[in-house]
Amino acid sequence: MKVETGDNPIDRLAAARIAPRCTARAKSTGMRCAAPAVRGRNVCRCHGARGGAPKGPRHGLYRHGLYTGEALEARRELRALFRAAREMLTGL
Repeated sequence: MKVETGDNPIDRLAAARIAPRCTARAKSTGMRCAAPAVRGRNVCRCHGARGGAPKGPRHGLYRHGLYTGEALEARRELRALFRAAREMLTGL
């Protein structure tokens, strides 16, 4: 969107005033954030528009992989297998 500021050099913030606003809401008040949203996103830089940290070993706090998506899924499948075995044994 192109904003015409005209000949007024003082009105340099005309584009910032008409920018779309962040859609994040405060839990306590329910009010919307008044900051301009990052271009191409619905939220401002303070509410997560930059996307967060990388996944896996590229993350700076990655240690062992106990809580990776693959490990969680494997444990979920193992619990389902145990549950099915327990149900089968109680039916004997």
